[in-house]
Amino acid sequence: MNATTPSSAAQAQQEIAEEFAFFSDWTERYQYLIDLGKQLAPFPETCKTEAFRVHGCQSMVWLVPSGDAANLHFEATSDSAIVSGLIALVLRVYSDRSAREIIDTEPQFIAAIGLAKHLSPTRSNGLAAMLAKLKSYAAAAKNEE
Repeated sequence: MNATTPSSAAQAQQEIAEEFAFFSDWTERYQYLIDLGKQLAPFPETCKTEAFRVHGCQSMVWLVPSGDAANLHFEATSDSAIVSGLIALVLRVYSDRSAREIIDTEPQFIAAIGLAKHLSPTRSNGLAAMLAKLKSYAAAAKNEE
């Protein structure tokens, strides 16, 4: 994982696709996802509240926004190792971006790395719910401008 945030969401998605291209099978890709999840910043227990919970996920997921329309930052965590890895990817693409860029960015990395075909329906629904919640936070920030 890069120490710096990629300059754009599109660049972040490209980097994710390139990283996953190194792995020849899905066992390795899942292990990489789990490893990425372990690198998430520590999540404050005080934020594990219903207000920040993402509904629609089979596992427990919390997503906390901060900042404003010019630069939204997200912190998130899950009780699932694979979902934590998905969160790490989502945060790389969407965190520390403007609300406009977040709203305008489609999650192409999901198809680019073959994730859509390898997630269970419940995980796919959870990922969609997480992206929808993230975009709703961005839309709310944009409306407050």
